[in-house]
Amino acid sequence: MTVGEKIKRIRIFRGMTQKELGLAVGLTENSIAQYETNYRTPKKELLNQIAEALHVNSLNFYVEVSGSAEDIMQTFFWMDELNPNTVNLFQMTENSELSTEVEYKNSDNWTTLAPVGIFLNYNLVNQFLTEWLTRKTELKNGQITKKEYFEWKLNFPYTCDGGGKFTPSVQWRNS
Repeated sequence: MTVGEKIKRIRIFRGMTQKELGLAVGLTENSIAQYETNYRTPKKELLNQIAEALHVNSLNFYVEVSGSAEDIMQTFFWMDELNPNTVNLFQMTENSELSTEVEYKNSDNWTTLAPVGIFLNYNLVNQFLTEWLTRKTELKNGQITKKEYFEWKLNFPYTCDGGGKFTPSVQWRNS
């Protein structure tokens, strides 16, 4: 998903018009339209202003370090937004045998080919994925709304609570 597409999607999610966003960052409605259609590309400084006006983490538009834990998670989040249910998370359990096989339920709407699992030996990403699994489970169980789920992703990692261990610095739940 392009930066322009992300700006548009978040702006609409926030219930803002192009004119309102433009006024918030000192631009015209036409300028915002050009960014959203990728006719023009905003510079980092402007992206920071847009992120602030939209009340989202600037990581949605760019990352400082390619391949960082935050970059990996943003890639997954936007993949999930563009194609819901593309990313399927599950908790692995420890097995004393040295085996690389994981069982899955064929009733989980998998493709005709068996899915391939991936293990990342990257503790911070694993912590983030664990929290994401919690949010996806809460969404599936009706404990949070789709709006809350998207809000959680938009301000990630500031919305993380470490599995209930601490209060996130950005509140995202409606209740």
